[in-house]
Amino acid sequence: MARPSTHIRRLLGWGRTVARHGALRLLEENPNTPAQVRSLCRIARFGTRQPEVPDYAGAFRAIGPAAIKLGQTLATRPDLVGEEAARNLLSLQDSLPAVDFALIRREIETTFERPLESLYAEFDPVPVGAASVAQVHRAVTADGRKVAVKVLRPGVREKFACDIDTYEWAAAHLEALGGEASRLRPRMVIANFKRWTVRELDLRREAASASELAETMHAFEGYRIPAIDWDRTNGRVMTLDWIDGIKISDNAALDAAGHDRKELAERLVLAFLTQAISGGFFHADMHQGNLFVEPDGTIAAIDFGIMGRIDRRARQWLAEILYGLTTGNYRRVAEIHFEAQYVPSYHSVGEFATALRAVGEPMRGKPVSELSVGQMLDGLFAITRDFDMQTQPHLLLLQKTMVMVEGIATQLDPEINLWDTAAPFVRGWIRDELGPEAAIAERLRSDAETLLRVPDLIRRIEERFPPKGGAPEAPPLPEIPLMWDRDRRRTFPVWLGYLFSGAAGAAVVAAGFTLGWWG
Repeated sequence: MARPSTHIRRLLGWGRTVARHGALRLLEENPNTPAQVRSLCRIARFGTRQPEVPDYAGAFRAIGPAAIKLGQTLATRPDLVGEEAARNLLSLQDSLPAVDFALIRREIETTFERPLESLYAEFDPVPVGAASVAQVHRAVTADGRKVAVKVLRPGVREKFACDIDTYEWAAAHLEALGGEASRLRPRMVIANFKRWTVRELDLRREAASASELAETMHAFEGYRIPAIDWDRTNGRVMTLDWIDGIKISDNAALDAAGHDRKELAERLVLAFLTQAISGGFFHADMHQGNLFVEPDGTIAAIDFGIMGRIDRRARQWLAEILYGLTTGNYRRVAEIHFEAQYVPSYHSVGEFATALRAVGEPMRGKPVSELSVGQMLDGLFAITRDFDMQTQPHLLLLQKTMVMVEGIATQLDPEINLWDTAAPFVRGWIRDELGPEAAIAERLRSDAETLLRVPDLIRRIEERFPPKGGAPEAPPLPEIPLMWDRDRRRTFPVWLGYLFSGAAGAAVVAAGFTLGWWG
């Protein structure tokens, strides 16, 4: 842990960079910003020239790799940074100048303890992409397979560790100020950010995530996860199948290749819902640069450093919330928020349902093509403060990914609506997971699991309270004063202590009268 002076020096340096991009204005003008933070902002921007239009993404990009990742995390928090900043940060692309190939070669050979040529028959020294954490090279294995090789930037782990140390220090002090800063839980934001980046900085974890997602999606036609080459993968290097395809954002190339963009958009939405709601494990970095369309029309995904996970109960709540908002059942949506303890119990379910209606009805009155997940989320964030709703970290990645998926799908097919496409899937999932048959099956399963645990429970009780042995129970024994305790008391008799204390007190009183302490 660095000293406070080191953290303050770093923060002021970053603050000046952010100020030069006009991004500190967000904090200074927000009425919920603590006074102490406003003062630091004024110090940081002193003497800088700020542009009229803030460039939040440019500010984080100028600070460095860890800041880029933090900016992408904050893009999930319009309640924390505001809608304008969140939209700007969503455009923050992970693109940096490439690392010299000599350093990349040394990194690969050091971590595998083998020459590069013994691992790959061909290796292109020019990267196809360079991001804040790693860069990717094209290669060919000895058996002729085309692969992509992802290599961590040298020193990136140490750099991230220093920066996250300061983020944690700043978040702890900000949350300690109380009020709105406490409700928004900045320490939890940084904790999530730290967990995500630790996963990204260990390429074995990313490879494992890709493998798990491939198993989840194996039955979903038209969506592919590249296979991992485990023999050429470790914590700093990951090797996986090469993807030959068109970027999903290149509409002209998709049209020229004869792909049906409307069908691609619908399949992308259903693939996301299958991951998030059916599997509870989803690709949480689904921006345009990480999705390709192969010649046969298959959507291929890459870059699995950021993954989201939702447990089954939370998925049930989520599905009911989505379906309730699309059908106008605001009372049920409000009840779910209270059941999930997203809203404190001292608030009124009816009042919260009315607030939800104020968000949902204006959009329900519009044509289907104008409905937007982004608008819905913005409206929901707007009422969280009124009902003392704390941030739910496990849903942040999901919210961000929903907005990303809607943006890509709308770009592919401007007429698509995420709600319209998702409704049959969500309705079917709710029927299968929450219907009477599912409820009975779940009860039988949970009761059977409980009964199977009973023998083990009895064994643990017996271990804690073993049966009595063959010897009779020992009779109570009298308490006998120990000799050394008695000798210790004789060394300094109690009456001598009282006499000493009384003499000392008398001396203090006499001195007080002599010196005039008591008039």
